[in-house]
Amino acid sequence: MTTAELIGGIMVRDLRAVQRELTAYEREADIWKRTETIPNAAGTLALHLAGNVRHYVGAVLGGTAYVRDRDTEFSRRDVPRRELLDALDAAVADVESVMPRLTAAQMAAAFPQPVAGRRCATEDMLIHLATHLTFHLGQIDYHRRLVGGNAASIGAVSPAELRTATSVS
Repeated sequence: MTTAELIGGIMVRDLRAVQRELTAYEREADIWKRTETIPNAAGTLALHLAGNVRHYVGAVLGGTAYVRDRDTEFSRRDVPRRELLDALDAAVADVESVMPRLTAAQMAAAFPQPVAGRRCATEDMLIHLATHLTFHLGQIDYHRRLVGGNAASIGAVSPAELRTATSVS
């Protein structure tokens, strides 16, 4: 299994965990709750994650026609849960389509687009994208527990869901 496939596996695991988090909100309206100290609701973070992955993995690396509107990711409100789940499904599809096709040479080469005014290796950028995704997944988990009053775990970031994980007897 290639490094790109392993990173893609973590991205898919965490995008699916974001979907489980959104589904675990008992009241759909709670997905959009904000407070003075929590400016980004779970819905905002879900839109941001879907847009981020679809842009960097789908469009930049995979050549899809996806056009990102980052400002809208942070300004939209009250998007139905189903639409959020569908956006995350599209991000998963981009990862599953693009990551297995990346060669070792592409991974070592500079990422095709500067990010934050810098250049870095594609492999480094993809690790950054995966950890960025996991960071926001943790925020969504905490948000759900705070605003929804449900402390139950959804089993996010489980090592059992890694692509190379196998059962031991």
